[in-house]
Amino acid sequence: MKHLQLTCFLLIAFVVSAMAQDKLAYQLYKNNGKDVKYDKMIKDLAKSDMVFFGEYHSNPISHWLQLEMSKSFFEVKGDKLFFGAEMFENGNQLVIDEYLKGLYAEDKMLPEITQLWGNYKTDYKPLLEFAKEKNLRFIATNIPRRYASMINKKGMGALKELSPEALEMIGPDLEKYFDPTVKAYAEMADMMGGHVPPNMLNIQTAQASKDATMAHFSLKNYNPGDFLFHFEGSYHSNYEQGIIWWINKIQPGLKIKSITTVTASEWQEMTDEEKATIANYIIVVADTMTQTKG
Repeated sequence: MKHLQLTCFLLIAFVVSAMAQDKLAYQLYKNNGKDVKYDKMIKDLAKSDMVFFGEYHSNPISHWLQLEMSKSFFEVKGDKLFFGAEMFENGNQLVIDEYLKGLYAEDKMLPEITQLWGNYKTDYKPLLEFAKEKNLRFIATNIPRRYASMINKKGMGALKELSPEALEMIGPDLEKYFDPTVKAYAEMADMMGGHVPPNMLNIQTAQASKDATMAHFSLKNYNPGDFLFHFEGSYHSNYEQGIIWWINKIQPGLKIKSITTVTASEWQEMTDEEKATIANYIIVVADTMTQTKG
């Protein structure tokens, strides 16, 4: 056993060293710790109903691979492919739909988008434009930030202050299934150390409202035979938590797989168990990779 552990450690150290020496921008791994070819990964992921891509928001490799994978999935799935994204609040769906139909130009669309991310043009515009070019659906899955902020301040009680129209933009299963002891939300409290704020439950509920809403709109727009490719920060899908946990709770039985992003140094520090459970596929990126502007 000690010999095996030593071998694994030396292999990881070799990979990190090789990335540094050969100036590799990234390396793909399966969750068994072995490197994997891009085409083999695509072939495997395409067998799923839904694939969740956990990105580092400011990492250009994540964003480049999202676009390349979108092209590859389209070759396999055609018009069964559709997209979902944390980066767009679902209150923007009508504007996005109209833009994708070509009803008006981008300069008319962008001012109508609420809470547009700062790295939209470099990182998310290419994905939206690909959907437009191929006539594919692009779903704004996230909760409007103003409602998540209300929940952060007032907890679940904030929902009672909202109109029926507002509640349509929030995952309806939030109250039914929210559990602060679930790994993703319990860890939020653990990360506070011994300084857990008195409103910790509200903070956890607000985080859950994002996950539950993204799960809701993913499912609402999914039909049997469809293939969803969803983009989110890795915290929302790592270890089958976040969005994936909610989907499995609301509608169990779907074939869901995920891909995540870690740095080379993070990969080196992860245990075998963490590597096996964090995602189905892992993108290991160079620590020195430049960042996109958020």
